Amino acid sequence: IAKEVAKLLEMKAQLGGDEGKPKFVLKTPKGTRDYGPKQMAIRERVFNAIISCFKRHGAEVIDTPVFELKETLTGKYGEDSKLIYDLKDQGGELLSLRYDLTVPFARYLAMNKITNIKRYHIAKVYRRDNPAMTRGRYREFYQCDFDIAGQFDPMIPDAECLKIVHEILSDLQLGDFVVKVNDRCILDGMFAVCGVPDSKFRTICSSVDKLDKVPWEEVRSEMVGEKGLSPEAADRIGEYVQLHGGLDLIEQLLQDPKLSQNKLAKEGLGDMKLLFEYLTLFGITGKISFDLSLARGLDYYTGVIFEAVLLQQENEHVEELVGVGSVAGGGRYDGLVGMFDPKGRKVPCVGVSIGIERIFSILEQRLEASEEKIRTTETQVLVASAQKKLLEERLKLISELWDAGIKAEMLYKKNPKLLNQLQYCEDTGIPLVAIVGEQELKDGVVKLRIVATREEVNVRRESLVEEIRTRTSQ
Repeated sequence: IAKEVAKLLEMKAQLGGDEGKPKFVLKTPKGTRDYGPKQMAIRERVFNAIISCFKRHGAEVIDTPVFELKETLTGKYGEDSKLIYDLKDQGGELLSLRYDLTVPFARYLAMNKITNIKRYHIAKVYRRDNPAMTRGRYREFYQCDFDIAGQFDPMIPDAECLKIVHEILSDLQLGDFVVKVNDRCILDGMFAVCGVPDSKFRTICSSVDKLDKVPWEEVRSEMVGEKGLSPEAADRIGEYVQLHGGLDLIEQLLQDPKLSQNKLAKEGLGDMKLLFEYLTLFGITGKISFDLSLARGLDYYTGVIFEAVLLQQENEHVEELVGVGSVAGGGRYDGLVGMFDPKGRKVPCVGVSIGIERIFSILEQRLEASEEKIRTTETQVLVASAQKKLLEERLKLISELWDAGIKAEMLYKKNPKLLNQLQYCEDTGIPLVAIVGEQELKDGVVKLRIVATREEVNVRRESLVEEIRTRTSQ
C-alpha cells in the first residue's frame, strides 16, 4: 500500500496544479450562523413587533460598544463568568466582548450619572458557551432589552415589565406560554429558614435554577454532594421549591410559621402580593405563575425575578403542557449601578430581556413546516415592457417611481420577454407590473397588471404613483 501511495503522490506532484492555492474550510465559526434573506425577513418582522411594543411603553433607545473593559464585566455574572470572551491585548487595554446588555447599561448609567431612564437596546452579545444551536443557543446572538431605571414606588415598573412580556408573546403568536415569577428576597429568606449558610446562598441558588431542566433528585444530589449542603437543609428546600400558584399561594406562605418569621421572606412576599394586585388590574394573571423554584442564575438580581416559558402539548392524548424553554427573562437589580459608581450611589433598576434567538428558531421551524412562501423583498411594482427597444422608457419610468418613494424593480436586460418578466413577479411575490408599450406611450398611460388576478387596467401616467400606493397599501 505504501508503495502505491508513494507512486500516486509522485504522479500528483508531476501533474502539479494545486500548490499555490491553500485549502480553507468554508464554515461560520462554532456557535454562529448566517442569516439568509428568508431568515432576515422573519427577523425583521419579530424586531418590528418588539420595538413597537417598547416604543408604545415610552422607551428611548441607546447603544454601547460591543467590547467593554474586562474589569467592567468581571465579577458580575457569578458562575457564568467563565463564559466571557476575552480579547487579545492589542494596545494596552484588556477587553472582553459584552456578555449581555445589562452590565453595559449599568456602566452607562454610572458613567453619565443618569438616575432616571426608560430605555431599550437591541444588539448582539457573546458567550463562550457550548452551543446547542438547534434550540436557538449560540455564541453570538441578539438580545432585546427593556429596562426602567429610577427611584419609584414599589412594583409599578416591575408590573409594567411583565405586561410588556405578555404583550410581545401574545403579539408574536408563539402559542401558549406562562411567565414564572419569584423574588430573590423570598429565595434568600427561604434558604435562611431551611438552614443554608449565608456563604452558600448564591451557589445553592444556581442549583435551584436548574429545576426547569432536571428533576429535583438531581438538583438535591448536586447541593449535597458537590456543594456540601446538609441533606436536612436540602429536603427543607425541596418542600418549598416544588410549590407554584398565584395570590392564594402568597397568602398561604405569609401564614407559614417559618417563612413569616423571616424578615427578608416576609418583605418579598409583601412585594409579590402587591405585584399580583397590579397584574390583576392589567388583566394578565391568567398567564402568570408564582413559582418558588425560579432562581435565575445571574448574581446581580435583588428583587422580583421572572422568566417566560413557552408551553407545548407533548402529544394529542395528554393534556400535559410541557415547557420548551425560556423565551424571556428579567428582574430587579438594584445594586448593579452602585458597583460602578465611585461613591456607590445606587440606581434601582428593573428590566426584561426577550430571547429573540429562541423565538426565531421556533418561527423558522414553523414556516418550514407550513411551506408558506415568505417574501424577502418589499417591491411594490415591476416595471416591464411588452415590446423590444423600450429600455430607455423603462429606465425613465422606474426613475420616476423611485423618486416618488415607490419600491420598484426591473429586469437588467435590454429586451426581456414579457413572460419572463411576469414569471419573475410570480417567483418573488411582487404584486403589480407596470407595462410600457408603444401604444401606451402614445396615449400617455401605463398598463397596470395585478399579478394575482391577472386583470389589467390603463392608468394615466400622472396618477400612476397614487394608484400603486392605493393598491399596495392594503
